[in-house]
Amino acid sequence: MQEQTIIAQVKAGDAEGFGVLYDAYFEKIYSYLFYRIRDKGITEDLVSTTFFKAISGLDGFDERKGNFSAWLYRIARNSLYDHFRTQKITSSIEAAETVTDGSDVEAAAIGRELSEKARKLLEVLNPVQREIVTMRVWDDMSYKEIAAITGKSEASCKVGFHRAMAKLKEVAPLAILLLVFSCTISS
Repeated sequence: MQEQTIIAQVKAGDAEGFGVLYDAYFEKIYSYLFYRIRDKGITEDLVSTTFFKAISGLDGFDERKGNFSAWLYRIARNSLYDHFRTQKITSSIEAAETVTDGSDVEAAAIGRELSEKARKLLEVLNPVQREIVTMRVWDDMSYKEIAAITGKSEASCKVGFHRAMAKLKEVAPLAILLLVFSCTISS
């Protein structure tokens, strides 16, 4: 069933239809938030907040102005920003330690080290570039998706990403490999 049909049904009162949307987006939204927070409990709370805001505000969603995915990611992004604003956390969103279940200590240590190096590399970028790189590399989003979430043009996102990569290559020639490796190990 198409997403627009499900949304129309939910708007018409079929609350169970929202479960289909929830199932389709839960993992993506969870991953998006978890990478930025690295705290399972807070991530779960923010995912709940995101979907609660989505179901509460679904009547205001207009598919002519954008797709549901971008709308949902914007809600998650705003929930994340609200969380950091209210918690008065001084560290950046990207500052995170790799979480492990303890089953492979060596891999966890390598993951933490790579994540820390990648985080330090990202600090040379401005916040907009950091966000675009994070969405592109860790969240595996297209430029079109990033543009819809950030409210920037697709061309602006592409330029921002390429300028960020050039800056990272300037700082550390192997920076791209480090980012890709840390993304692979921490996911």
